[in-house]
Amino acid sequence: MEALTEKIIIYSLVFIFCILTLYLYLKKLKTGSLEVGIKINKAKEEGLHEPVSLHPVINPDTCIQSGACVTACPEEDIIGVKDGVATIINASQCIGHGACFHACPVQAISLVIGTEKRGVELPHVNQNFETNVAGIYIAGELGGMGLIKNSVEQGKQAVENIVQSMSGRNGTGDFDLIIIGAGPTGISASLTARKHHLSFLTLDQDTLGGTVYSFPRSKIVMTAPMDLPLYGKIKLFETSKNELIDLWNTVLQKNNITITENCKVEAIERQGSHFLITTLNGKQYSANAVLLAIGRRGTPRKLNIPGESLEKVAYRLLEPEYLDGKQIIVVGGGDSAIESALLLAPQNKVLLSYRSENFNRLKPKNSEKIKEAMSKGLIDVRFSSNLLSIHEKFIELENKTTETMERIENDLVYIFAGGELPTQFLQKTGIEITKRFGHTMLSHKRK
Repeated sequence: MEALTEKIIIYSLVFIFCILTLYLYLKKLKTGSLEVGIKINKAKEEGLHEPVSLHPVINPDTCIQSGACVTACPEEDIIGVKDGVATIINASQCIGHGACFHACPVQAISLVIGTEKRGVELPHVNQNFETNVAGIYIAGELGGMGLIKNSVEQGKQAVENIVQSMSGRNGTGDFDLIIIGAGPTGISASLTARKHHLSFLTLDQDTLGGTVYSFPRSKIVMTAPMDLPLYGKIKLFETSKNELIDLWNTVLQKNNITITENCKVEAIERQGSHFLITTLNGKQYSANAVLLAIGRRGTPRKLNIPGESLEKVAYRLLEPEYLDGKQIIVVGGGDSAIESALLLAPQNKVLLSYRSENFNRLKPKNSEKIKEAMSKGLIDVRFSSNLLSIHEKFIELENKTTETMERIENDLVYIFAGGELPTQFLQKTGIEITKRFGHTMLSHKRK
């Protein structure tokens, strides 16, 4: 009898323990779900819930709420679990990392660009990265995949496909391949071309690094383990821009690859079995194949106002640590403008001009930092304002609310108004462009 009583007590304690564990687990899930719901509502209020680039789409019928995607995401508060299903919180802050896609144990995530409401213009590219113009290929950011790791992989794959397409063919161009763009995609493509002993030339309208080079010197570049051709596995999670570019320089020099910098391509024309590439400075090159590894931003967008051609005007901030005691105006309200203003503020007098009434779609950390800087008076933020003209010693700024103009002493002007898509250049080349709504870039293929 005592043994039976003892068993009943033990089973009861085990049962109570299991019930308590289950209760605490469910309570934790409910609390977490409520917190995610609050974050989503806040993101909607701040205009951060609508994706602007490559982003994950989760299949609720497949998701098992493992939380692997949440843990894998390198950014903060992009994905959360709500009502038993993974969901997007700050969709506009997603950088298209793809870590969530690879981490999902049940393949419930696809990577998509554009939404049902907001389309994104993309060039026609097949699974081999070849456009509708046979012999011209596109990889990297221009094709929709802008993360460094993805860009490196696409640059490698594109050249591998080009090598296969050249098998058994004799072209008449001076080069087997011309690569346009020296960012992560172009660097990877150049290394792969060297690996396959192709005769090639790599051109860039600016300098080595592409978009990465335009980051401020101290800006941290978020990346992930990647396999760089002729080098091997690189494990970089947080690194400065300079460290990354130094690494690329080392690898290129080791393999005797020289980038032709400050060489903007104006036109690409087919001439028989090869392409004729004409640059802005009048030089011409011919190649049997062309790989476009340029970014989506293309040329920096200008304001087209008087004085914008002065030497004091710039469209990227490269060495903020060398600027001291200057009166600077930063134009723009995106992350690049905010980050630049914050870097300049400690040692300069910074005025930030933004045409809208408030900031939208800022990264959470940038939003917090700019609010703190404003409250401490470190940065003079002028909402609803327009830069009207630029002069040697001053600028003229319009207050849109009061419709008044103010003349302000000024030494330097930094304009961050985004970039103009190279649409005309692509269309002139014959490449078709279509606006895609919710276009799947990467998904798991079911057997």
